[in-house]
Amino acid sequence: MVKAIPVATCRERVDCKIIFMNRFRVWAVCLTVAAGSLPLLMGAKGDAAKGKEVFETSCAMCHNADSDEKKMGPGLKGLFKKDKLADGKKASEANIRGRIEDGGQGMPGFKDTLEDQQKEDLIAYLKTL
Repeated sequence: MVKAIPVATCRERVDCKIIFMNRFRVWAVCLTVAAGSLPLLMGAKGDAAKGKEVFETSCAMCHNADSDEKKMGPGLKGLFKKDKLADGKKASEANIRGRIEDGGQGMPGFKDTLEDQQKEDLIAYLKTL
């Protein structure tokens, strides 16, 4: 013999399912927002406007930003579009960061002079040239 489920129990189960579905939707929205914000939370990218300020105070005395003509160091216009840097290395973010930090060929290193975020900002600016 089949037992009949009381109406109150059915309503409680339906209410429970609705509550569970709403909680699931809230979690799904939270995870989506968090995943989209991850690069910002990690500080993965720099601010080009702030990077321009770093360039003007730390780099502009030796490098041109608006041309590829040599000042004391090479002009940096189109730096990330070039195949190779002056030292023959590929113009990649890692190699450019290494040059900023370690210097070389007459350029001083800025590893201890610039903070990590300033380097990120500077690289973001250099990508706009």
